[in-house]
Amino acid sequence: MTQDVTYSSYLDLDRILTAQHPSSDAHDEMLFIIVHQASELWLKLCLHELFAARDCIRDDRLRPSFKMLARVARAQGQLIQSWDVLSTMTPHDYSTIRPHLGSSSGFQSAQYRMMEFLLGGRKPAMVKMHETTPEVAGQLRAELGRKSIYAETVALLARRGSAIPVAVLDRDVGEPWAHSPEVEAAWAEIYRDPKAHWDLYELAEKLVDLEYHFQRWRFGHLKTVERIIGFKTGTGGTPGVPYLAGVLQQAFFPELLSVRTAI
Repeated sequence: MTQDVTYSSYLDLDRILTAQHPSSDAHDEMLFIIVHQASELWLKLCLHELFAARDCIRDDRLRPSFKMLARVARAQGQLIQSWDVLSTMTPHDYSTIRPHLGSSSGFQSAQYRMMEFLLGGRKPAMVKMHETTPEVAGQLRAELGRKSIYAETVALLARRGSAIPVAVLDRDVGEPWAHSPEVEAAWAEIYRDPKAHWDLYELAEKLVDLEYHFQRWRFGHLKTVERIIGFKTGTGGTPGVPYLAGVLQQAFFPELLSVRTAI
C-alpha cells in the first residue's frame, strides 16, 4: 500500500547507499566511486530524455522535445561539475587507488557510448569492448541501426521542405555523420529568417546547447586527467590526454557549427 512507502524505500536507498565497495584503504577511493556512480545516474537521465526527444522530433512534435533537451543540458551541467569534485584528488591520492582499478576505465561506460551514438557520434568498432556483456552490446548495435537524433532532425527538415539530397537522407545510419553543404544551406535559411521557422530555429539552438555542454564535459575530463595523471596512459589502455584531446575535435552536428560562418 502507498502509505507504507517511505523516502528510503521509494528511492531504494538501501541498495544505492551500500553500492560503494572500496578495494583499498585509500581515503579518496570513496570519492572516486561516488563521482563515477553519480555520473552514471545523470547519464541514465540524459538517455531517458534523449530517447523521448528523438521520438518527438521524428513525429514532428517539437514543443515537448524542447523541455527534454533543455533538461539534458542542465543534467550535463551536473556532469561537468563532477570534474570539479574529482579534481580535488591529487596525483598521490590517485596513485593509492590506481593499482586496484585493474583494466577498468570510464572509456568502458556503456551509457556514455550510448549517448554518443544517440547524438550521432557513431563508431561501430566501439561496440567490441562491450561484447563481454552481450545484452549491452546488443543494445548498442541496435542503436546503430536507428537514426540518431540529428539524422531525425535532418529528415524533419526535408519533410518541412528543405532541399536535402536523397543520398543524405538514405545514408548508412550506423556511420558517423559527414558534413553536407545542402544541410548547411538548409540551416542557413532557417538562421537568416528565424521568425519564419521559429520551432526549427529553437530546435537547432537546443541541439547546439547539447554539443556545447558535451564538449565542456569532455574538456573537463581532459583537464582533470591531465591534472591527476599527466600524460600517462589510462587504466583501460587508452592514450589518456592525447585521446581526450582528439575527441574534442569531433562534432555531432557539424552543419550547426559551420552555418555560423556561412550566415
